Amino acid sequence: MFFSRVTSLHDGIYNEPSDPIANPIAAFKLVKRLKSEWLNVVHSTEAEENIKVLREDYRRMESSLPKLEDLRGAAHGLMRLQDVYNLHVESLVRGHFQQISDPVDFYKLSVSDMLSGDDCFLVGKVAYDLEDYYHSVLWFEEAVRLFRGTEWSPENEGTLEDALDHLAFSHFKTGNISHALSLSRELLLHDPMNRRVHFNVEKYEKLLNENLPATSSGLTLKRPDGIYLRTRNAYEQLCQTKGSQPKHFENPSLFCDYFTNGSPALFLQPIRREIISLQPYVVLFHGFVTQAEAKNIRKYAMPGLRRSVVASGMNQATAEYRISKSAWLKESAHEVVGKLDQRITLVTGLNVQPPYAEYLQVVNYGIGGHYEPHFDHATSDSSPLYRLKTGNRVATIMIYLSPVQAGGSTAFIYANFSVPVVQNAALFWWNLHKNGQGNVDTLHAGCPVIVGNKWGMFKNKNFHKVTCTAVTNIVHPKIIILSSSTHSPLVQILFKFFSYVQHNRTYTEEWWKPLLYILYFDLYNGCQWLLFFNILQKILFCLHPKKETHKSLELF
Repeated sequence: MFFSRVTSLHDGIYNEPSDPIANPIAAFKLVKRLKSEWLNVVHSTEAEENIKVLREDYRRMESSLPKLEDLRGAAHGLMRLQDVYNLHVESLVRGHFQQISDPVDFYKLSVSDMLSGDDCFLVGKVAYDLEDYYHSVLWFEEAVRLFRGTEWSPENEGTLEDALDHLAFSHFKTGNISHALSLSRELLLHDPMNRRVHFNVEKYEKLLNENLPATSSGLTLKRPDGIYLRTRNAYEQLCQTKGSQPKHFENPSLFCDYFTNGSPALFLQPIRREIISLQPYVVLFHGFVTQAEAKNIRKYAMPGLRRSVVASGMNQATAEYRISKSAWLKESAHEVVGKLDQRITLVTGLNVQPPYAEYLQVVNYGIGGHYEPHFDHATSDSSPLYRLKTGNRVATIMIYLSPVQAGGSTAFIYANFSVPVVQNAALFWWNLHKNGQGNVDTLHAGCPVIVGNKWGMFKNKNFHKVTCTAVTNIVHPKIIILSSSTHSPLVQILFKFFSYVQHNRTYTEEWWKPLLYILYFDLYNGCQWLLFFNILQKILFCLHPKKETHKSLELF
């Protein structure tokens, strides 16, 4: 029966063209099945004739299966999605992402999956063991609802009796004595000889007769406080609504352009730059990596992924406010890392080679993976950054290596805006002011991923000294290579023009007119619009570097 159920999953939801594990419900159930359900089946007495072989096979595979920490982490992930996005638990159990305040799906999946009573029981049990009765009540209620009228299966961890017992005590701990009494009485119908439950019934009846103020069934459950309670509401609001980021027509200081940073290497193929914010200064570089580069980086990082750590006094430790796995990549080990370091230098002008910057850090966020509000730069003299003598983090660049269907935005809390995940783009910002002091407006957070598998890569520039690349008196290397291998009139004139510019800072019509004509016929008529206009823009700037833009347009 269990095999048939698993087979139906592989013939159904797992056979879809989209990644089924991008669905947090399906991902949680997979982890639970591999850690809990198979274990329960193997150690059951329902199939004794082949249980010995099954147990031997299971023991052989057990080391590669999810651990108890993974299962608990997956349960925490679902509760985190519930909290941050204000999701209705009953809808979440049915495979829908609906907010409590809005019955419309926050995100609609092409194929949905539902949680069972045992799934809900396990999530509730994780909260219960941490004395988090706010979450345990909500999830045990769903477990009881789904367990009622269904038969027990060998792979299940819990039963209806277990769910009633835990739900009754959870209600008692939240002050809802009448509900605790009602559930305990129902439990006695299934287990009339349970002395502990009889004792609890007597205690609850006595408390109700004493008319204690905290015995009402109308009590509102209070969500437990977190570490970042002061910024929690702003953080969650930004994750839900993508903040109040000004649109281009509302703030003319924000714009998009083709950016070269004055670098010859970007002259013929500038990068698409989007100015997201001026305070703090945040820029999004579109198409920063290729699909092949992103895939290779994920492949190289996979074997080294370990639970991410944070600064804890003088040391580093794991923390619930940062849930992800990370790995560090060195240029010497992978050629693509060196190429990305060079690209980062081109667009930022920063020397990102160690020891002036940290190694590239690749991060993968699992079910509900997130990073609560934090600074990238050190805010205390006891930070490990200073103990390692690497200097403070002056800037951060974050590269998105995978698409995310919902969630996963980067929220800047005090600046009140958030940036959604843009596949293959890079988000850059300065952590420090020019005087070396930390910029408090860079307080940011990684919102939990609702649907998708978020991969990111980080590079932090340390404050030893800032060295900028020299961008003057350099002929583009591609022009030199092309000029020696082809006799195209376009290439020859381009080469002569750039050589002339290199040695002579005066410009005459004798140079720009022939160049413009050949550019027009060779590129414009050849439908190479972008290259034509990029080079044309450079010519116009050379001709009239100090005049207004409209003068150059008149010339064109």
